[in-house]
Amino acid sequence: MHGIFPSARLKPSPYYQATVAEGVTSFTVYNNMLMPTGYGDPEPEYWRIINGVSQWDVACERQVQLLGPDAGKLAQILSPRDLSKCQVGQGKYVPMCDHDGVLINDPILLKLDDDRYWFSIADSNIWFWASAIAAERGLRVQVSEPDVSPLAIQGPKAEALAVSLFGDWVRDLKYFWFRETRLQGIPMVVARSGWSKQGGFELYLMDGSRGTELWNIVREAGRPWDIGPGNPNLHERVESGLVSYGGDTDRQTNPYEVRLGKYVDLQVADDVIGIQALRRIHAEGPKRHQLGVKLEGERPDPFGFSWEPVFLDGRKVGDLTNSAWSYRLRQNIGFTLISVEARPGDTVEVQRASGRVRGTLCELPFI
Repeated sequence: MHGIFPSARLKPSPYYQATVAEGVTSFTVYNNMLMPTGYGDPEPEYWRIINGVSQWDVACERQVQLLGPDAGKLAQILSPRDLSKCQVGQGKYVPMCDHDGVLINDPILLKLDDDRYWFSIADSNIWFWASAIAAERGLRVQVSEPDVSPLAIQGPKAEALAVSLFGDWVRDLKYFWFRETRLQGIPMVVARSGWSKQGGFELYLMDGSRGTELWNIVREAGRPWDIGPGNPNLHERVESGLVSYGGDTDRQTNPYEVRLGKYVDLQVADDVIGIQALRRIHAEGPKRHQLGVKLEGERPDPFGFSWEPVFLDGRKVGDLTNSAWSYRLRQNIGFTLISVEARPGDTVEVQRASGRVRGTLCELPFI
């Protein structure tokens, strides 16, 4: 049994005490914050998101706020996705790259006003990056981390719960669109979004002192739909083909290698960071691509701390970047980041902790 040693370097979520009361059994560290990863038995948590509604503490998805006359200009400089038509109240999935076209984050952009944007970030410090670029370019913008902490409700019954909390207007929200509102006086942004393919909403709490209060309001309102605690679910996200920045990427990965090329608009201005490198990569073609693999074996074979080598005809051609037991397919599945010479249908071997395991490459998603 391992414990958590409190430190000022490790930020508690506004929902931390609520998750402890729910019986959380494991955490990971994400953006210097504890994120729950389990509440005991993973299978009921999985079926809850597939068939019902699950409540997640995802406060670790920190916001980087851009505020000022040049906020929109900085947002565009930071991402190779064209943001020129992004409207107030609209969100967009936006890859971020360094000057070599290497993926450094894949946040959701929320445009709250013409001079105010949030990047809801994956696990890397984009605050420092954005601040440095703003200063280097001499832009009139303040970069900060506001007091904003998302709580997610995910699953096919999430919309019914959201309607009971906020009213029928939430039905009209398109995917990634959002609206500022209050729930029993608690300020928040409500967005139709979330890190699953089962549908749902994220409640961006804008007062961290009211985290437990919000958690309990949602928990009580969700009882008719048998709501329960959960977390971004490894089994569901692998089945659904959702990329995890930092889990499925390394320090050489570009968007084209992990199925994110459709979010790169090559016609954006030359001052967008990484765009010239991305144009070259697009013209030459990526050297690796992301494929699924269905592994042999009748029992779950958990993934460890490191990528696992993948061999084709005895030669290492890439790596297994994640794996999980699929409760619907009843087999171990995972993602590979692999040479473009490897194709769907190829038989490969993966060097797992238990030994070499055969598998068959396939397109993503699995389901």
